[in-house]
Amino acid sequence: MQIAVISPCPEATIADLGITSWPIWSSGVSRFPWSYDESETCLLLEGEVTVTPEGGDPVRFAAGDLVSFPAGLACVWEVHVPLRKHYRFG
Repeated sequence: MQIAVISPCPEATIADLGITSWPIWSSGVSRFPWSYDESETCLLLEGEVTVTPEGGDPVRFAAGDLVSFPAGLACVWEVHVPLRKHYRFG
């Protein structure tokens, strides 16, 4: 299972997907396990994060990046710089 990152996300993609209407989630500096029951797409508005999939290589992303996580992914999030992101499940 792979994490896909588009860096930086083009403005046209943000408009096409309607990302600015998606909910916003935020987190302070932290480290926590997470698993995805369904896929997630998110656009980081602020911050910097490393996500390490179970048995995989760490993926680092930051503000301006569009990131997709597949359903079934188990991972650890490490938030280096407080983050805000638009997100959509499914």
